[in-house]
Amino acid sequence: MRRISGETALVLAWIVALAASLSVLFIGEVLGQTPCNLCWFQRAFMFPLAIVLGLGLWWRDPRIGRYGIILAIGGGAVALWHLGLYVGVIPESIKPCTASGPSCTDDNQVVFGIPIPLLALVAFALIALLSTFSLKERTE
Repeated sequence: MRRISGETALVLAWIVALAASLSVLFIGEVLGQTPCNLCWFQRAFMFPLAIVLGLGLWWRDPRIGRYGIILAIGGGAVALWHLGLYVGVIPESIKPCTASGPSCTDDNQVVFGIPIPLLALVAFALIALLSTFSLKERTE
């Protein structure tokens, strides 16, 4: 089986981050869905990923995978928390979105039948995995 190169892994991670960033902008600006508080925190991790990974590829920075992993883990943790709220694993009494803004768990959090927190978690996991692949090649 053929292995993926470190640069290809980073390009794929950047494409995932860019697609996710553009998608949430489309959902918010074109479809008119206001993001909840946890969505804003997830955006705070995803938007820099698109920029940092892109610049790291442009400058051929061999350490860029490290930054991708750290940002993806942070965003993935928020997305996992959000998904836990959405599916009801985390009790309603600790919802951060009820005080102001849209709910973290209503129909506003679904796009094409898929919960937005799940899409975010998958994107962050892919970025972390692909960033990890880029580091493994550099250490061998």
